[in-house]
Amino acid sequence: MTSKVTYLGELRTSSTHIQSGTEIISDAPTDNNGKGEAFSPTDTVANGLASCMMTVMGIKARDLHVELKNSTAEVTKIMGTEPRRITEIHVKFEMSVAADQRTRLILERTAMTCPVLNSLHPDIKKEVTFKWN
Repeated sequence: MTSKVTYLGELRTSSTHIQSGTEIISDAPTDNNGKGEAFSPTDTVANGLASCMMTVMGIKARDLHVELKNSTAEVTKIMGTEPRRITEIHVKFEMSVAADQRTRLILERTAMTCPVLNSLHPDIKKEVTFKWN
């Protein structure tokens, strides 16, 4: 088992990661009857994409002896209707490292191999950009 999700009422859930005990609270967004006081389930999907891409880049960067610490990603999720679903995810990476062109290319290509990216439906538009220091 990976996690356990408990419904807390008022469109809020608590998810517990079994291995670590870490807890994530989710809340329905204000445009879907919620309070918007925490990440919505679809927010966590979009955020998971950026987190996954950063993680696989971090693994490759370590192999290349490059430090990505303090690099960031800004995530924008766009919802569609009928059916209500994620239609676009935009990820803008701000890379804190000064890397040569070869290293940049390797890391950017590595990001595009992330398991979350490969798991998302092909109809979801994924726009990924990188800005290097």
